[in-house]
Amino acid sequence: MNLFDLSLKFNGFPIEKAKTALKAIQNEKEFTSYIETKKQDIVSYHLKYNPFYKTFAKNADTLDWNSIPVMTKRDLQQPLMNRLSEGFSKKNVYINKTSGSSGDPFIFAKDRFCHALTWAGFIDRYGWFDLDFNTSKQARFYGFPLNTKGYYKERFKDFLSNRYRFSVFDLSDAQFEKNLVKFKSTKFDYINGYTSSIVQFAKFLQLKNIVLKNVCPTLKACIVTSEMLFEDDKKLLETYLGIHIINEYGAAELGLIAFQNKNGEWMVNNDDLFVEILDENNHVLPYGEEGRVVITSLYNKAHPFIRYDLGDIGKLSKNSTANKPILETLIGRTNDIVVLPSGNKAAGLTFYYVTKTVIEDGGNVKEFIIEQLKIDTFKISYTSREELSREKIKDINKAIETYLEPGLSIHFERKEALERSNRGKLKQFKSYL
Repeated sequence: MNLFDLSLKFNGFPIEKAKTALKAIQNEKEFTSYIETKKQDIVSYHLKYNPFYKTFAKNADTLDWNSIPVMTKRDLQQPLMNRLSEGFSKKNVYINKTSGSSGDPFIFAKDRFCHALTWAGFIDRYGWFDLDFNTSKQARFYGFPLNTKGYYKERFKDFLSNRYRFSVFDLSDAQFEKNLVKFKSTKFDYINGYTSSIVQFAKFLQLKNIVLKNVCPTLKACIVTSEMLFEDDKKLLETYLGIHIINEYGAAELGLIAFQNKNGEWMVNNDDLFVEILDENNHVLPYGEEGRVVITSLYNKAHPFIRYDLGDIGKLSKNSTANKPILETLIGRTNDIVVLPSGNKAAGLTFYYVTKTVIEDGGNVKEFIIEQLKIDTFKISYTSREELSREKIKDINKAIETYLEPGLSIHFERKEALERSNRGKLKQFKSYL
């Protein structure tokens, strides 16, 4: 039984219509013209039917894309009813809220066809790896609401989506032993979830010298999302899960943004989204240059996401084309920037990556996070089997001095567990400046 498709239909989301539309989009012969037309159409629609957008983009010219203003999350932090287009209400749209990982959470809406098209995109991409939302069994490493109503709602959604949820709040060896038993007794087709939690499970498998594919032969792939996937972590996952590792990039308010194919290319979703990389002055950067990820939702008529600054930093590959945009790197969030005493800046994950490379040589440290307390003061909190030695701390300080700058004060604190969000995500760098 196609429970997933049926649940979408039952809730008013026309999934069959969306699947048909997606095929038509992907068969467009003049794809560049299609994108340009859809960009103009969505701007024209909201200028005509959305009072909020009329005011926000009062100087916009639908024929001049550079005249279309860039919107940020803070622009949208006002009551949802103020932002809905004419003909839409809370009763006939899909409503959700952003995760708040950028520090600027807000409630948003999508019209029902747009939401169905989002799911059609996910279904299509998962099909690249012979995964079916209706029939493939998912091992899910995600958080869940701690309140009773939210908890049972998520569990019901898990049932409809043919998935079993593993806790990301308990990453102990004892819990991982229980996870392993579940994998032995269940014919899972794929793993999906937060990168950090799945990496911790892989480290447990490494200690046990177990390849998960040998325990659960039906496994085909692992899809990691919501957090950065580093190359050495990917190799660890490939080795001890024994399956394809797929990097997924998405956002609640937009849906699927990029998905890795079998060649390892991070394919940008240009079916229902238009993705740009902009500099600080909102100028479009050429392929291969790093900047702000700005996205237009081409089909959301209920709520405008037009030249929407997602809050991420990344770059498109030089091999990209309008028909085939490829995301080369995703650096991190714009609010995850390290500001140094010299005035220099660095991506927070650069700091994290440098430290990670040194710390993990011996495999002692399980996880760590970095916090910038003052402009010259950082704290590294970590979990480990043993406390870091003086030599290891010295090596980390030396690496930080080499890759960032000298004179920084680094404090280390060993903890039993690291603080996660209420959904189970691990924020790897945080600045208090």
